Amino acid sequence: MVLSPCAFYTVLSVFIIGYLGIVFEHSIKLNKSAVALTLAALCWSFYFVGSNQPLAQDLEIFGHHVSDISQIIFFLMGAMTLVEMVDSHKGFTLVTNLIQTTSTRKLLWLVSFITFFLSAILDNLTTTILMISLLRKIIPVAKERILLCCVVVVMANAGGAWTPIGDVTTTMLWINGQISSLAIMKSLFIPSVISVLIPLLYFTFQVKGKCSKPEKKESKTSEPGSALVFAIGVGGLVFVPIFKAITGLPPFMGILLALGVLWIVTDLLHYKDKREHLQVPTILSRIDTPSILFFLGILLGVSALQAAGMLNSLAAYLSAEVSSLPMIATLLGIFSAIIDNVPLVAATMGMYPLDQFPIDHTLWHMIAYAAGTGGSLLIIGSSSGVAMMGLEKVSFFYYMKKMTLPVLAGYLAGMGAYLIL
Repeated sequence: MVLSPCAFYTVLSVFIIGYLGIVFEHSIKLNKSAVALTLAALCWSFYFVGSNQPLAQDLEIFGHHVSDISQIIFFLMGAMTLVEMVDSHKGFTLVTNLIQTTSTRKLLWLVSFITFFLSAILDNLTTTILMISLLRKIIPVAKERILLCCVVVVMANAGGAWTPIGDVTTTMLWINGQISSLAIMKSLFIPSVISVLIPLLYFTFQVKGKCSKPEKKESKTSEPGSALVFAIGVGGLVFVPIFKAITGLPPFMGILLALGVLWIVTDLLHYKDKREHLQVPTILSRIDTPSILFFLGILLGVSALQAAGMLNSLAAYLSAEVSSLPMIATLLGIFSAIIDNVPLVAATMGMYPLDQFPIDHTLWHMIAYAAGTGGSLLIIGSSSGVAMMGLEKVSFFYYMKKMTLPVLAGYLAGMGAYLIL
């Protein structure tokens, strides 16, 4: 055993208590990023204090985990900055100006379509925030847009599940070599569509009438160079998988290249007129740093469980008790509605070794689908759901009452479609 029994159970207890603090963030009024960072530091501290191995060996294990996690963090920082640069230049007005109708049913389909495909290019969290901001402009009355905001979460999560850059969990699997770009897109596109089509058809018969129009029509003027920044920013994100295929370098190097190019372009665009609000130093202050620190903390915490051998024990238990890989993946997706999908996928990456389950194995595709779409079952199951809950003050029980059963039906149908295909 790597740890002494006392240290083993101390690390596990600290993780469970910390994780409960994250789940009940809004009840206990503690920021989940603060809890995650504390959890990570304590788990690794108790690991090192209670380890039976030489210090040099523990440091090597720790360094390996930090190396893997830092690649994910660098990628997220680069991607968030790229998206924030495009948003600061009002580049996304090219998308939002397409929406003109006030028919609730038409809005449901139009917003769903845009969210699903935009999330595949950007990511589910960014897309959710963007689309909710858009809905606020189109539908000023909060109670009229709540259902559409809930649908946005479902669409963003499903849209992010079938591309390597659309969700943090698929990005993690891609960076660590469990999935490849083209294979995941080919395998999960149809299941992801089916998973959202069922709840979308259900809500089509639930909504009717027209939405209240905003009192004033907002100006659609854009910042200088908005079209160019939009093209380079979105093109840079799309280019990352191609860059990885050509060079073999990790994806975060591709995102850093795209960010560097866009940074140079914006400096050249704005240096004469000194538009500081459109330059990267100012934009960096607006990226979602707490979310990045949360991912850092939770990934480090899960890696401590992996180093202690807990995840291998859990994998062995699941394999013994539930022999069916599809059943394991389906259950993991349902668990991800209760437990945030980021640590859940981080745990599975430690549970199932690549030498036994190589790149693009069916298990990894099912986990990518399950973690991405299963998190939509409850509002706390994904970062996009948590963001929507904070932005629109939607209650846990309202979301569960309206969304859980239709989303569950779509989730199971999508998993069934994957198995048939």
